[in-house]
Parts: sequence; C-alpha cells; structure tokens
Amino acid sequence: MPILPGLELVSFELCPFVQRSIITLYQKNVPFKLTHIDLENPPLWFEEISPMGKVPVLKVGGKDVLFESAVINEFIDEITPPSLHSVDPLVKARDRSWIEFGSEMLGILYVLMVTDSEDYLEEKRFELFEGLGRMEGVLSDDGPFFRGQEFGLVDATWAPFFVRMVLFLDLDALHSAPEWEALPKVRRWSTELLAMESVRKSIPPGFREKSIAYSRDHGSLLIERLGQNN
Repeated sequence: MPILPGLELVSFELCPFVQRSIITLYQKNVPFKLTHIDLENPPLWFEEISPMGKVPVLKVGGKDVLFESAVINEFIDEITPPSLHSVDPLVKARDRSWIEFGSEMLGILYVLMVTDSEDYLEEKRFELFEGLGRMEGVLSDDGPFFRGQEFGLVDATWAPFFVRMVLFLDLDALHSAPEWEALPKVRRWSTELLAMESVRKSIPPGFREKSIAYSRDHGSLLIERLGQNN
C-alpha cells in the first residue's frame, strides 16, 4: 500500500454527501481527521478552499484540496487497493451512472424532509418511490450489494440515503409501507448496508434527533404531520 498523505475531511454534521466519504474511509481503514463546520456561518478558511461553498472537502497533505463526494471517494479508492470499483470499464461507467442517480435521489428525499408544500410533498413522494422502483430493477438478484457479493462505491453512495429513508419510515412520516414492501431487493440492500460497521460508525451521535430538529426548523410538513399523529 502506498504511503498515505494526511487526510482531513471537512464536514457539516448532517450532510449525506460527507457521510459517503466517511463510509469509504472507514471501509478501507484509512486514517483521517474529521472537521465539522457550520455551513450557515462557515469560517473564512473554508470559503477560501471550497469554490462551491459545499461539503465535503478533503484536504490532502495539508495543501491540496478535493471537493465533491464522488471525486473524493474515487481518490480514496485509488490510493488504497484493492479497489471498490470494477476493473471492467463498462461496469465502472455503469456504476458511476448509478452513483449520480443516487445523488438525484438524495435531492428528492431532502425536499421531502423539509418542504412545507402539500403538492410538492406528494410530487416528490411519487418521484422517490418511482426512483426506488428503478433500483429494484437493476439490483443484483444474488445480493446483498449493488453488484452482488462485493461492496462497492455505489453502495457507499447509497448508504446515507437509506439512513435517512429508514429514519422517516420508522417515524411513519412517509406513510409508505405498501410502496416499501413492494421493493424486496431494495429493502434487502438497505438492511445489509445499515448493518455494516463502516455505515454505523459514519452516523453522528444524536443523528435522529438532530435530523428531526433540522427538518422542523425548515418548516417540514412531514414533521408537522408526525406531531399531529403522536
């Protein structure tokens, strides 16, 4: 294994994109420093190194900076063999496509978590389960991971989605049991990922309570419904 440079991952505590990179680092047993910032009041040094003003940002060796979780994960993967990507160019390209789709799905789930619009809530709820239906069709029959028996970068990408999806299912905020039950491969995939040590370690303390508070503070209709139902 090559000598690893010092790695510092800059994070907002509840960010699912940061969590993707934390999972990858844990999965590959890479030592790193985790630094949390407040994205609503970021320090000047962060504004200077993050051209898009977003997390995650990975500081490498104290001087180089990488941003965007997919880029960071591929860098981590490349410097720490064996790779979590396939060596087959077509399979690798396909995996990258479903990583991008995972980002789109996180965006849909985020809107569901914070929207105060009834119409938007129903629209995004439909899109969420439509997207999960697509995943049901492409997941390996052998399981338990995206490509079968081996954990890969697609799995690291989707695990934070399921952390949040299952939170709201547990809260019964999506009222979604029929749609969820109709996705046996997706449910198996979710269960396997959430049981992994690298995923469990990536979840910050108090995640459930902080996520609910974050959604409530943004006017979440789902959380309002939850309050009415409890």
